[in-house]
Amino acid sequence: MASLHYTSAFFIIFSLHVAYVAKSDPFIGVNYGQIADNLPAPESTAKLLQSTSIEKVRLYGSDPAIIKALGNTGIGIVIGASNGDIPAMASDPSFASNWINSNVIPFYPSSNIILITVGNEVMLSGDRNLMTQLLPAMQNLQNALNKASLGGKIKVSTVHSMAVLKQSEPPSSGIFDPSFTDLLKGLLEFNNATGSPFPINPYPYFAYQSDPRPETLAFCLFQPNSGRLDSGTNIKYTNMFDAQVDAVRSALNSMGFQGVEIMISETGWPYKGDNSEVGPSMDNAKAYIGNLIAHLRSKVGTPLMPGKSVDTYLFALYDEDLKPGPASERSFGLFKPDLTMTYDAGLSKSSPTPSTPKTPVTPSPKSSKASWCLPKAGISDTQLQANLDYACAQGIDCSPIQPGGACFEPNTLASHASYAMNLLYQNSGRNPWNCDFSQTATLSSNNPSSDGCNYPVSTVRCNWSSCKGTER
Repeated sequence: MASLHYTSAFFIIFSLHVAYVAKSDPFIGVNYGQIADNLPAPESTAKLLQSTSIEKVRLYGSDPAIIKALGNTGIGIVIGASNGDIPAMASDPSFASNWINSNVIPFYPSSNIILITVGNEVMLSGDRNLMTQLLPAMQNLQNALNKASLGGKIKVSTVHSMAVLKQSEPPSSGIFDPSFTDLLKGLLEFNNATGSPFPINPYPYFAYQSDPRPETLAFCLFQPNSGRLDSGTNIKYTNMFDAQVDAVRSALNSMGFQGVEIMISETGWPYKGDNSEVGPSMDNAKAYIGNLIAHLRSKVGTPLMPGKSVDTYLFALYDEDLKPGPASERSFGLFKPDLTMTYDAGLSKSSPTPSTPKTPVTPSPKSSKASWCLPKAGISDTQLQANLDYACAQGIDCSPIQPGGACFEPNTLASHASYAMNLLYQNSGRNPWNCDFSQTATLSSNNPSSDGCNYPVSTVRCNWSSCKGTER
């Protein structure tokens, strides 16, 4: 009966688009990336944000011009310490203190800094040393905040990829990858002790890419669909976002961290892409973001976290035109450099209830369902080596890329890393986030096999937020 009530409420909200009149949404944030050469001035961006219902902004670094421009606006600011800062921050408490003195003290409290993220998707970096240094770095940064009398006012955490999950189907069976458990336990104990959130990056868009059926698209876009039953709880899920978030909730609960709050540090949908990409379109982006915002505003919550809206940072404020990879990587922006809307998702204070497409509009996919996980173009040798070392340390068979192996030639780091990364992806459930490698990998429909070296491949079929497949 409870699940029927939830489903009815869900469809009332999204079918009728109940009028919502509010000046701000404390649970809605946005990511402000800067890998671009055409972004407007920070002061112009601050004014733009004040005209929207966006209450929080996540920066990937700590650009002083942006932090200062957001001063006296009341907008919550998330700033980030880079992966490269972690070793020094972990080993030297004075480095952490200097970081706070440089990036926080000059701006706070007029600039409302609320959270510092240490590193980004470190668990997927493949660098075991970096992974073990993450918690000490966070502890030293927390101690530096405490010494500055800012402990409790500004939280500290780290951002995770969905790939930290080993299982997510159905949501009630969500568990973390055992290879990360010991490290995650320490991080979660820190989150629990300090009251900081567990930030994670769910993207229903990537789930649809692996299962490009109309029914899956509707499920990902919060549009009418037949739903998917969780046999463990007898709850029928009607959208992928809730399913992914509840899988994380289940994983946290299974480790005894029911009190640690989830934060959605990234989620979005590209409004355009290359011809070979499945899913990007203006209508789909508008439907996903618009319906997600309506869902959050309804405060229905998820089946495992009813009655509240998880803090959600949309990706992204602007396109980042210098990002490598397919066109979709440069097409997530909610606003253009001239400060006009890319599409109306209901973020403007003057018009918070846009109409969104009621049915999926993307045509049948143009690309094959066969997929290989390969490095993105332009990845450094250092990152390729880290990816190679990480993949081969996970128990896969890397003998084909050893001397005398079928895939040893061409004897290049790029070729060996490609083989190992793809093999790990094929053996790890074939979820889109298994082909992440700290955002240095991408799924491709182009078969990289050659000259007697056959790359394993799967034909994927997906359910919930994970995929299964048959290898060939």
